[in-house]
Amino acid sequence: MLNLVLFGPPGAGKGTQSEKLIAQYQLVHLSTGDLLRSEIREGTELGLRAKMLMDQGILVPDEVVIGMIENKLTENRSAAGFIFDGFPRTVPQAEALDALLAHHNTEIRVMVALVVDEDELTKRLLIRGQSSGRPDDQNEELIHRRIKEYNDKTAPVAIYYESQGKFKAIGGIGNIEEIFQAICEKIETATANVRQ
Repeated sequence: MLNLVLFGPPGAGKGTQSEKLIAQYQLVHLSTGDLLRSEIREGTELGLRAKMLMDQGILVPDEVVIGMIENKLTENRSAAGFIFDGFPRTVPQAEALDALLAHHNTEIRVMVALVVDEDELTKRLLIRGQSSGRPDDQNEELIHRRIKEYNDKTAPVAIYYESQGKFKAIGGIGNIEEIFQAICEKIETATANVRQ
């Protein structure tokens, strides 16, 4: 089973690349935001708990999110693998995810981080904001705050996966297809090492 974590700050191109990776490797996309919305829409026990917390402005705790991921793993037992997008964001989440995957006799194979400098990210998000209408993509101060938050919170997660030999950084500036090929090469190398 090929399980990937796709990382990158807002505007790094994760959405574009995850779509291509899903098609290439027949992966199930696991976005925690989508999972939360889906569980709430379906009125599941976890969804109701999450909604109650969110309505109070409280962050949904890790064990609820991990529970939702477990449901998805169980529903998709025959999947070729999963691509995790936006999760894990902290080392405790990465540890919890490792434990959950081990329980399902699998693991994260590779963590790919798209590296893009702040000036380029800001430019991309401001352009995206013109077409998406998202207010958080139109305010430069908010954009810088989101990038700082990403850098502060996710740097330790990268170190966590690096200590397992699973962290791969890819330049996220340039031709979309070339970036995609670079990601695929890292994945192929990681899977070849496991097969040997």
